[in-house]
Amino acid sequence: MDNKPVAHQRADTTWFKNARWGVMTHYLAGIPGGGIGNERSSDEWNRQVDAFNAKGLAAQLEETGAKYLLFTIGQNSGHFCAPNPTYDSLVGIRPSKCSRRDLVADLHAELAPRGIRLMVYMPANAPCADITAVRKLDWSGAGAPPGFEWEKRKDKRLADYQGKWEAIIRDWSLRWGRKVSGWWVDGCYFADEMYRHPEPPNFQSFAAALKAGNPESIVAFNPGVKTLVISHTEYEDYTAGEISEALPVNTSYRPLSRWVKGAQYHILSYLGNGWCIGEPRFPDELVAGVTRHINSFEGVVTWDVPIEYNGLIKAPFVRQLKTLMGC
Repeated sequence: MDNKPVAHQRADTTWFKNARWGVMTHYLAGIPGGGIGNERSSDEWNRQVDAFNAKGLAAQLEETGAKYLLFTIGQNSGHFCAPNPTYDSLVGIRPSKCSRRDLVADLHAELAPRGIRLMVYMPANAPCADITAVRKLDWSGAGAPPGFEWEKRKDKRLADYQGKWEAIIRDWSLRWGRKVSGWWVDGCYFADEMYRHPEPPNFQSFAAALKAGNPESIVAFNPGVKTLVISHTEYEDYTAGEISEALPVNTSYRPLSRWVKGAQYHILSYLGNGWCIGEPRFPDELVAGVTRHINSFEGVVTWDVPIEYNGLIKAPFVRQLKTLMGC
């Protein structure tokens, strides 16, 4: 019998648990976490997105045995991989920095026939490298440019910003509907100030915007790197589980299990030297061992791998991922 704790009604994570492990890729105009990339023109960004080989990536993932892909829609540069009229109307940038091509929809079209689900990475913050977007969306916080620092804000809840960001997210969620099976939201660092409130905007309204197009999609809110994985809120369905240098292990005083306060246990880390860069940093045996260890108590592992300009996974990582087929 499954003794999942009962609190807020979370989405069913059975498919996620059964997937056991999956793959993340970063496809951005700048390096992950960096406040750069804004200098790329809309035309250059559209050419990059148009060059993405969705069919080729889907074939590679099928070859590795992965059952889901976590894909970045965008981050700090302000360039995004799909159209969003709400974003365009709010920031007023012309030509739009949202790509003409809907890469998320195109990926789903290639992944679904292969039995591979699609999840989307979405930052909680406005694109900090785009001063126009920061100003129009009324953002301040992690990565904000000079003049918009968090410390200078009297109202650290940023309710106006949150309402605008939820509207942008809702636009994408309704656009894709059940094509998207889950969301991983980065940068939810100021939870007490921004999200832990009884009235909206809060974690509940944030989750509702993400689930607008698919109530069954699973959601995680990232609190930052936590070696002992935590659940950030009852309104997430699985743990964000960001891990960098220290991998989680079982302990005698805190045995790991499928549930963390009702959320599906999940970790996310990278196989390269950092997020989406470098060569494999682990031997195959370690990658397989960690994956099996997390799977042994019905946890889930997502491994980030570098991809090329055309969207294809670098060959050494395809080979390493294939070693997980028996996990």
